[in-house]
Amino acid sequence: QLVESGGGFVQPGESLKLSCAASGFTLDHWPIGWFRQAPGKEREGVSCIASSVDGGIWYADSVKSRFTISRDRAKNTVYLQMNNLESEDTGVYYCAATYGTIVVVTTVDWYDNWGQGTQVTVSA
Repeated sequence: QLVESGGGFVQPGESLKLSCAASGFTLDHWPIGWFRQAPGKEREGVSCIASSVDGGIWYADSVKSRFTISRDRAKNTVYLQMNNLESEDTGVYYCAATYGTIVVVTTVDWYDNWGQGTQVTVSA
């Protein structure tokens, strides 16, 4: 099970830190992705951290230099630090795990286990 938290309502330029806590499996064994879905739009990949064996990290071009993904093994949690938020970052953010590989995965359909999502709203 994956549980996201940390969403909220912020103004442009502000920051949020999302958390994705896992139970029932060890997060650092598998790639963990962050996705978002804005109203009327398809779910899109934001960032992914590969298993600790691989160590790869990926960011969508739209969030590079603003977002940082990280993992705390002791807490079995993956984080998404989001800085300098823009209105285009608004949406429901989901974390997900895929068990078919250990490398970065950016495709939504490859993911097997999804959290319930947390709302992020960026507005002046």
